[in-house]
Amino acid sequence: MRLIEEKFRNLKKRSEGALIGFIICGDPTLSYTLAIVHALIEGGIDMLELGIPFSDPIVDGPVIQRATLRALKAGVRPSKVLDLARRIHIMHPNIPIIILTYYNIIFRMGLENFFNNVRENKIDGVIVPDMPIEESSEYRAVADRYDVATIFLAAPSTSDERLEKIIEYSSGFTYLVSVFGVTGARERLRKESINFIRRASSISNGRIPIAVGFGISKPSHIRAIIDNGADGAIVGSKIIQIIEGNINNDIEMLSKLKKYVRILKKSTINDK
Repeated sequence: MRLIEEKFRNLKKRSEGALIGFIICGDPTLSYTLAIVHALIEGGIDMLELGIPFSDPIVDGPVIQRATLRALKAGVRPSKVLDLARRIHIMHPNIPIIILTYYNIIFRMGLENFFNNVRENKIDGVIVPDMPIEESSEYRAVADRYDVATIFLAAPSTSDERLEKIIEYSSGFTYLVSVFGVTGARERLRKESINFIRRASSISNGRIPIAVGFGISKPSHIRAIIDNGADGAIVGSKIIQIIEGNINNDIEMLSKLKKYVRILKKSTINDK
């Protein structure tokens, strides 16, 4: 059993949803990233999603775009991200690590070489926002050989028929994009988002966990998505906002990150 699946199973036994924290690796530097990861894990995240900086992040809003630019200026490259993932795994072996990258990076490395490096660096899953399922057969086959989860995204506009295929082709979990547009913290969840979660949960029918991202930033958001059928929440932009707002005060940054994550994690627990 992959570590991602084991984590979801154990959380379900404890009546908890998964809290997945997303950051851009190397924002603002690689050494900062390691300290930030420790703070997030101490705060209570269940899984870590590391974004590989890419010059054209098409699904990302301004907060994550600025983080990506800071990481690129710091000289962060894919090989350094993979190496950092291995170091994180050594220190936190029970935390699943997921990489988010665009396909151009994989193409340049070569599928076989990419997944070999992913596996050697103890990464459990990969998200590729610009990888359509219709073109993913070779990608999935190579990932499966290296026992790496392939996590596909579905948007609110996704038809039931296509959503069924996305769920079928995903491993680890299926990533639901809660809103139209790009990433970024929102004030509230729209009714359309809740209806989408219910629809996806019904189609999945427990075959694979469902995690929801894009716009998730408050405890009330997390409680709502879990109450309506999701197994986990992905929080990124708000975490990165805290990093961005405290770049010149690392003590304050790490303290605020731990406090924020602790509050979010409490909302994943069903104490009824």
